[in-house]
Amino acid sequence: MTITEFLDAIHWIDRTPLRDHLEKQPYCRRILVNALGTFDEDGRPRHNLVVDGAGKKNFKSARLVLAGTYCTLAPSPGGNQCYLLANDEGQAGDDLELAKKLIEANPALKKLLVVRQKVIERRDGRGFLQILPAKDVAGAHGKTYRFAGFDEIHEYRTWDLLEAMQLDPTRLDAQMWIASYASIYHKPGVPLFDLCAQGWAGQDARMFFSWYGGDKTTDAAFAEADPETRANPSRDSWADQGYLEQQRRRLPAHKFRRLHLNLPGLPEGSAFQPEPVMSAIDRTCVDHPPEPGVQYQAFIDMSGGSSDDAVLAIGYQDPDGRAIVARVLNQGPPPPFDPIKAVERFVPILGEYGVSSVVGDAYAGETFKSAFESRGISYRVSRLTKSRLYEALEPPLNGFRVLLPNIPEVEQQLLGLVWRGGKIDHPGGEHDDYANAVAGVVHVLLGSQVVELEMWAAGERLASRSADQIQAAADESARIAREESARMVLDTVRRDGWYRGGG
Repeated sequence: MTITEFLDAIHWIDRTPLRDHLEKQPYCRRILVNALGTFDEDGRPRHNLVVDGAGKKNFKSARLVLAGTYCTLAPSPGGNQCYLLANDEGQAGDDLELAKKLIEANPALKKLLVVRQKVIERRDGRGFLQILPAKDVAGAHGKTYRFAGFDEIHEYRTWDLLEAMQLDPTRLDAQMWIASYASIYHKPGVPLFDLCAQGWAGQDARMFFSWYGGDKTTDAAFAEADPETRANPSRDSWADQGYLEQQRRRLPAHKFRRLHLNLPGLPEGSAFQPEPVMSAIDRTCVDHPPEPGVQYQAFIDMSGGSSDDAVLAIGYQDPDGRAIVARVLNQGPPPPFDPIKAVERFVPILGEYGVSSVVGDAYAGETFKSAFESRGISYRVSRLTKSRLYEALEPPLNGFRVLLPNIPEVEQQLLGLVWRGGKIDHPGGEHDDYANAVAGVVHVLLGSQVVELEMWAAGERLASRSADQIQAAADESARIAREESARMVLDTVRRDGWYRGGG
C-alpha cells in the first residue's frame, strides 16, 4: 500500500472521503506524498527527516497523525514501531482523540488496528502507534522505530529529546517527522531555529523541509501571496474567513505574529529584538587577528571557576565609529576550572593585541585585579552594572554600529537576555558571560557615544522621570564616560612610553 493509495482509500473523521478535503488543500497531499512516497534506487525513503511548519489551524497535526497511521500499517522489515510525541498532555490528548476518530470513521482501519488507552496497536502484533506527551519519554535512549513524530516543538529549548530519539542507522526506512509553528526561543542552539537554518540552506538531501511563514515559504505557489495567506495555506478551506482578523483583534501583536503568521518570537520580557542582534553577527568571521596601528581595548567577565565561564572580549573602533569586536574567548577548559589559569591564558592574548589594561566587573574584590596587575596588565573596575551595560548596548546595536564575531554563545546569550525586576539579566539556569563581556567592550569602545545614543533611544523611559532625575542620570553617565576615556588615554600613553622625558 502506497501513501497515495492510503490517502485515496480512507475517510476523514466526518466520514467523507479524505481526498475531497485534500482537493481543497492540495499542498497537504504534496507534503504527504513527497515525504512518505518518494524513494531512492535502493528502496529506502528519500527523506528520513521531515520539518513541516505553518501557522496554527493549518492541518499540521492532522498530517502528522495521518503519517503516523500510515507508517503503522505500511510494510516494514523491522516492524512498525511508531511514536507520536506531543508537546504536552493536552496536545497528546488531542492527537490521540484525532487518531481514534480517524479509525472509528474507517471500518477498514478498525479491522487492522485496536485502540488502547494511549496506544493504537496492530491486531497482528507487528506494530503500534504510541501517542505520549514528550516529557513521558524524556531521557529515553536507544529506541528503534519506523516513525517518530513530534507535534509542536516550538517550546523546546534544547536538543535533549530529539537527540535521545535519533534515527536507528540499522533501519533504512526509519523516519522522523517534526510539525510546528515558529519557536518562542529564536536563537542558535534551539532545535527549531537550527532545523530551519538547515532547511533554508538546502544542504541536507534527506531532509524534506516545508515552511509557510508570513515572511517566506518553500512553496512557490504561495510565494507571492499576502503574509496571512503565505503563513496559512489552508486558509481557503476554512469555514470562517474572518478567523484571522478575529485573532488579530483578540491576541497581543507578538502572539498573533508567532501563532498565525508563523514568525519567530522571543520570551516575554526579552531585552533585545532578534533582528539587530542577528544583523550584527559577521557570519564570515570568528575572530579578527591583531592588525598593526589599531588601538584595541578589552573587557573581561571573570568567574570563580565553579559554574560560569570567564570571558575576555577585545575590540576596536573602526574609522566609521563602529565598535568591532575582534576576539571573544573563554578560559579554555569547561567549568570547574582554576580562575588563575584563566588569567594566565588571557594575558598573552592581550599582549598580542597590544592591550595593557582591561576593564572588568568587581567580582571577587581585588583578587583578579592583583592577578592581572602582577602579570603587567592593569585592571579597572567598570562603573556600570551588567544591566546598565546591556541597556547601553541597545542603541548602538539598533543603530548598526556594532559588529560581532560568529560565535554561537554570543548570539545565544544576547538573544536570551530578559528584563527581571527592572534589570536585564539571564533567565534562571542560563548564562550571560559572553554577552556581558561583549556589552562591556562595546561600552569601553564607544564611551560617550553610547551615552548619547542611549539618552536618545530611551525617550519613553526618560519621559516617566522628573527633569532632575533625567539631568542627574545624564550627568552621571557623562562623568563615567569622561573618566573611562581619560583612563584609556592614560593607558595608551603609559603603554607607548610617551610620558618619558616629558614628551
